[in-house]
Amino acid sequence: MSGKLSIVPTPVGNLEDMTFRAIRTLKEADLVLAEDTRTSSVLLRHFDIHTPMRSHHRNNEHKEVRRIVEEIEGGMNVALVSDAGTPGISDPGFMLARACRDAGVEVECLPGPTAFVPALVASGLPCDRFVFEGFLPLKKGRATRLAQLAEEARTVVIYESPLRLARTLRQLADAFGADRPAAVCREISKLHEEIRRESLGELVAHYEANQAKGEIVIVVAPAPGTRAGKPEGDAG
Repeated sequence: MSGKLSIVPTPVGNLEDMTFRAIRTLKEADLVLAEDTRTSSVLLRHFDIHTPMRSHHRNNEHKEVRRIVEEIEGGMNVALVSDAGTPGISDPGFMLARACRDAGVEVECLPGPTAFVPALVASGLPCDRFVFEGFLPLKKGRATRLAQLAEEARTVVIYESPLRLARTLRQLADAFGADRPAAVCREISKLHEEIRRESLGELVAHYEANQAKGEIVIVVAPAPGTRAGKPEGDAG
């Protein structure tokens, strides 16, 4: 009898965001695949979870996927976690989920924490329609993608490293216009959570003068002349 793959979100900050179902799933699994076993071991110890762990990250997922699918087909129940948030969202997970689906293996994904949803909702910018970009291309295609996003009628959500934040905000201001409303959401669900909502130009000035720390989500308003994808004045 085949086992299953369970994709288990873990807290992005506050451990109280862990769900009862996530704890039970990790305890009942035969194996936990972790992006970094050192990080996940802290979480598992906190919730008294003693399931064996094995590394599953970007550097080994290509060669490990077939083996894992075969283990699940053989009856093993496998849980996948990333360092924080939902696996597959800018973290390893998609490749394994796809391989399991292609092999006819059951895949379940638990609802739970991810950084961009609370950042988007708390930003005060339109959240009924949005585009999630994850991390922008570092070099090739970056300028082209920024030019495309500048015309988006939906709110734009981007992940960024604190070390690259000021540079990215400057590029966004150049491509979108310095007056475009935006928000920088930092350390979501953690002790020092901070959300700054200003124009892109104001955010550039702030973060060029103040080095950001922690996990960063950038939220940028839709292009002028639209309101979450609708032309202004359209009541429908």
